[in-house]
Amino acid sequence: MIDMNDPEVIESLKYLLVPKEERIRTAARPYSSLKNFFVADKQEGYLPAEITSEDGDNVTLMTQNNKSVTVKRDTLLQMNPPKYEKCEDMADLTYLNDATVYHNLRERYVNWYIYTYSGLFCVTINPFKRLPLYTMKMVNFYRGKKKNEVPPHLYLVADNAYSCMCRDRSNQSMLITGESGAGKTENTKKVIQYFAFVAANVGGGKKKQKRTQINQV
Repeated sequence: MIDMNDPEVIESLKYLLVPKEERIRTAARPYSSLKNFFVADKQEGYLPAEITSEDGDNVTLMTQNNKSVTVKRDTLLQMNPPKYEKCEDMADLTYLNDATVYHNLRERYVNWYIYTYSGLFCVTINPFKRLPLYTMKMVNFYRGKKKNEVPPHLYLVADNAYSCMCRDRSNQSMLITGESGAGKTENTKKVIQYFAFVAANVGGGKKKQKRTQINQV
């Protein structure tokens, strides 16, 4: 049983779970699906903006950084309602496009939420610093959990593979892929660490175990 009042657990959850109070405040922000869009920006990629006027196919918007821009309406990308801000699983987004994916990942990353689900996949962004996310208490926190019970973490993906291996008695595979420097090696180490922690608590005298295969691309 995990003690949710344990200081170590509380510290780890700061980097995993968006506080309920913040979600309530964010969901209350003004929003209109007819006025709020993303516009392309050379420096930021995409910026949230609100339509201030229209002239045929051209629309003028005020961006998040108080800059007025005029673009063609068909270049606008739909924005999700505020309740989806820092969404844990991008498969749940109402509008799924380049801007909403980029915005969600960026907003989570700048707040140190480095893990985000995209359906069956777990997207990880390298924080380039050590975060308190890989302790034995976190191993126990994710052991045997379902996806909708806990925030995104590589440990849950590893636990699902391990559980399927034990339950179905069949080999499992995990694909860890990304650009150079994305953190593939470090994430592979964390997966192996998780298996080592979990297997160490199983005990000896077991029959021949099936293998869980990890591939890096």
